[in-house]
Amino acid sequence: MNRLVVTICLAPAALAAGGIFDEADVVFLGELHDVPGHHLRQAEYTRELDPTALVFEMLTQAQADLVTPDLIADPDALEQVLNWSDSGWPDFAMYAPIFAAAPNAEFYGAAVPRDVARAAMQGEVAESFRGDAVAFGLSDPLPTDQQVERERLQMAAHCDALPAEMLPAMVDIQRLRDAELAYSARQAFQAHGSPVVVITGNGHARRDWGAPVYLERVAPELSIAALGQGEEGDGDPDGLFDLVEHSQPAIRDDPCDAFR
Repeated sequence: MNRLVVTICLAPAALAAGGIFDEADVVFLGELHDVPGHHLRQAEYTRELDPTALVFEMLTQAQADLVTPDLIADPDALEQVLNWSDSGWPDFAMYAPIFAAAPNAEFYGAAVPRDVARAAMQGEVAESFRGDAVAFGLSDPLPTDQQVERERLQMAAHCDALPAEMLPAMVDIQRLRDAELAYSARQAFQAHGSPVVVITGNGHARRDWGAPVYLERVAPELSIAALGQGEEGDGDPDGLFDLVEHSQPAIRDDPCDAFR
C-alpha cells in the first residue's frame, strides 16, 4: 500500500480529508487527549465521513451500549450516564461534539476495564484480550528494536519515574489496547459496513505499530487510513500516519510535577 504522509496547519474549520479518508473502510482519528483543537478536528472529520459506527478508546463496550441519540442531544446527561467524571479522561465537553457529529451511528467501546488491565499486568496479556490473540498477533514478541523504542517512550511518558522492570508490562498493556481497538473496529465493520471511525490517541492510531497493524493482520481486505495530530511548534507526532495536522497547543501544567 502506498502511504501518504502530509503535514498541514489549518484553521479548525478547514477540512483536508480529500481522497485520503474518503475511500477508507476504517479511519483512525488520533489525538493528544488534552488538546481541544484535536477533538474539534475529530468532530469535523466524523461529520464529513458520516460513519456507520464510531469506536472510542475512552469507552468500554458496556458504556458504549448506553449511548443513544436522545442522550447525545443532552451532553450533560450523556456525561452522567457514562460516569465520565470518574474515567480519568479530560473534560467531556471536548468529546461531546464527536458524539454529536454522528448521533445515529452505532457506538463501540474498546477500553480495557481497570480490573482487566490490573490482571493483565500480573499475567499473560493475551489471556485478557477479547479476541483471538494468535490471529491478531498479540501473542507474537515484538522486534527487538521496536520493544526497546516502545519501552523508551513509556519511560519518557512517565517522566523517567518508572522502575525499569515495569516497562515490558507497560508495553504489553499498550499492545492490548491496540488489539482491542482493532477488535472493535473489525466488529463494527462486519456488523455495519464502512466507514468506521475510531477515536483514539496518536500512539494507538499510528500505522507502523498501533491498532491499524492488528486490524490489517486479521482483515487485510480493509482499506485503512490514519490521522495523527500534533501541536503547533512542537513537531510531528511519533509514528507513521496518512495525514498529520497541527492545532494550537493545550495550556497545561507540567505533567511531571506529579512524579516529583
